[in-house]
Amino acid sequence: MLDDFIFRAALAGLGVALAAAPLGCFVVWRRMAYFGDATSHAALLGVALALATDLPIVAGVLIVALVMALIFSGLSERHVSADALLGVLAHAALALGLVAVSLLPGRSVDLSAYLFGEILAVTRSDLAVIWIGAACVGALLIWRWQPLLTATLSPDLSTASGGHPRRENLVLTLALAITVAVAIKVVGALLIAAMLIIPAAAARPLTRTPETMALAAIAVGAASALSGLAVSFAFDTPTGPSIVAIAAGLFALTTSVGAALKRG
Repeated sequence: MLDDFIFRAALAGLGVALAAAPLGCFVVWRRMAYFGDATSHAALLGVALALATDLPIVAGVLIVALVMALIFSGLSERHVSADALLGVLAHAALALGLVAVSLLPGRSVDLSAYLFGEILAVTRSDLAVIWIGAACVGALLIWRWQPLLTATLSPDLSTASGGHPRRENLVLTLALAITVAVAIKVVGALLIAAMLIIPAAAARPLTRTPETMALAAIAVGAASALSGLAVSFAFDTPTGPSIVAIAAGLFALTTSVGAALKRG
């Protein structure tokens, strides 16, 4: 059955949803949307690094995403404006990635596949990487769930209770880098941040606890991946953007329902 490219694409979409959706809850709670965007933009520079050194694409993207996150963490501690810093890092990484890819000798690279994803071309090995990455992210979040929540709600409370907010930030950074690395094949560098943020934001109006929000976000992400794939197959639209468009539609729906329930 794995020879069926639609089935492989569906499994790839589900794997990305499983990794991105619960992680996206922390991105939303911490108001780190722009950080997720900056990390995903850096993915293209990781692609260039991988192609230039014959590394696997996932390894190149993971390295650059981690370096980007560590640079931001180091500079932010020097009281540089976070918004300005993220804006500079995001666009500089994207520009450098585009330039680096264009300068690769003897290579003709289809940038659209890396910018917007190529889920229908997912191979068995890609599928294995996606699900291994999703399992790693899931294990990290389950292992550190309560400390991450405490550090998110109140770093001071986390410190007072014996926690280490900086360590939890590093765990979150590692999980984000892994997610960006495995998701680039599915939705592309420009749309990864959308799959982190939109399912979590869509789940928020209808849930009351962090755990139910994370589970609802996974459901929204999975529904978006499968529905976007179906729409793309039926109407011959780009698959990555179709998945994000469905997620945005679900966000509009849940926001409207949540507002109606509050009024009622």
